[in-house]
Amino acid sequence: MKIWLPHKLGLTHLHDLPAEVDIEVADDPAALPSDPETVAFLVPTLLDQPQFHDVVPRMRALEVLQLPSAGSDGWLHLTPPTTVICDARGLHSAATAEWVLAATLAQLRHLPALHSAQLDGVWKPQPGVDLSGRRVLLIGAGSVGAAVARRLEPFEVGLTVVARTARPAEGVHGVADLPALLPRADVVIVVVPLTAATRHLVDSEFLAALPDGALVVNASRGPVVDTTALLGELSSGRLRAALDVTDPEPLPDGHPLWREPNALITPHVGAITEGLTDRVYRLVRDQVDRYLAGEPLANRVER
Repeated sequence: MKIWLPHKLGLTHLHDLPAEVDIEVADDPAALPSDPETVAFLVPTLLDQPQFHDVVPRMRALEVLQLPSAGSDGWLHLTPPTTVICDARGLHSAATAEWVLAATLAQLRHLPALHSAQLDGVWKPQPGVDLSGRRVLLIGAGSVGAAVARRLEPFEVGLTVVARTARPAEGVHGVADLPALLPRADVVIVVVPLTAATRHLVDSEFLAALPDGALVVNASRGPVVDTTALLGELSSGRLRAALDVTDPEPLPDGHPLWREPNALITPHVGAITEGLTDRVYRLVRDQVDRYLAGEPLANRVER
């Protein structure tokens, strides 16, 4: 069986596999280590490496595609129907939740503006907004949402959680409740997967329902937010945003979001910490062991 890994570091995690397992490093689609048609288990390239979207359709023998990310929306249409796709659901929840808290606090306390004043050599005090006591609407009740909720507890916010469907016994609202919830939200945090149902979930109607001064935090996928609608609200000064993802992504040169003073934008780094690579390869090793033992794989994606 042949396994393709995206980085030489992964070899240290899989060096003691049975001899019949052939492990190769495939970190560049322009310089493949062997014939892709013979690959059975693939881990796509990680950050700052070229993706293998054009190569995967040639992998006719591919049995397992283990993604290093929680999102799988960009891969479902590329693999044969017999390929088992697994994501990294839950692996990056803590890191992403930390970004959410950091970005939320930075915007509420005007840290980007204060840092700009510092670079200009200007002492310009600007009063911030307390997170404590704010009404926070958390849209997404998966592993990332749960991690965000735990980290919000010390801040004594008024937290309302929204999932795809309501779970009254757990105090979780459904998406259908959003029209009634949005007008009372000071901060909206979006941590949902990108699906047909969530694409442009945050549209002009959604944004118009928010009160003046509300903060929108997107740590999910760019297309969950209608960029044109958001730009309209930001440029008017009515709303603010903290975005780890954008649509399009990456933002092209000259895009108006770059110059929007009411937006804090980071380049999809919510899960990127120094422990990222080790987290991924520990998951990969566990999945390979399961696969070789004929055991069910974790985090299987429903096609």
